[in-house]
Amino acid sequence: MGSILNGQWDGCNGVIIAKCDEIAVNIAAKLLEATWCYQGTSKAILDRVTTDELLRRYAMGERNFINANLRCAVFTSVKLSEINLSYAKLSWANLSQANLSKADLTAADLSEANLSGADLSKAYLMRTNLTKADLQQASLRGANLSSANLSEVNLTDADLRGANLALADLRGANFNFCNLSGANLTGAKLIESDLAFAL
Repeated sequence: MGSILNGQWDGCNGVIIAKCDEIAVNIAAKLLEATWCYQGTSKAILDRVTTDELLRRYAMGERNFINANLRCAVFTSVKLSEINLSYAKLSWANLSQANLSKADLTAADLSEANLSGADLSKAYLMRTNLTKADLQQASLRGANLSSANLSEVNLTDADLRGANLALADLRGANFNFCNLSGANLTGAKLIESDLAFAL
């Protein structure tokens, strides 16, 4: 929204706009299916989707949460299979033991997220940012991680059988006891010594 209005993102949930045009903000928010409020006279705040609200809407059958702002959210041990969280902001979120099988997380930001023990089997994680995420004991069986950023990720005991890691950035990842049988590593960026303890 900041780029549409020639504004600047504040690094969290806000867009700082030098000259604020309420009509332009309304149109931009509508295009992004977002809501906003003013803080002072020069800042538009995009509403954050709360954990409870997302779970309530998911339970009612809704699956589309594209571009949702869920930074630092806690979704431990919840069932969110087939949810669409593409382009969502999930950095520092806690999704340990969550069921995200067949979820669409295309181009989402999951940097430094806790996904330990999560079920991400057959999930779509193309171009997803997983930098420094914790994926130990996670199931990524048959997941599509093509062009994803997995640098410095913890994949200890993770199941990546049949996963697509083509063109993924795997530099500095921890592969201890990680099962990579049948995984596609074509064009992946990795340090071969990192694979020494993979299965």
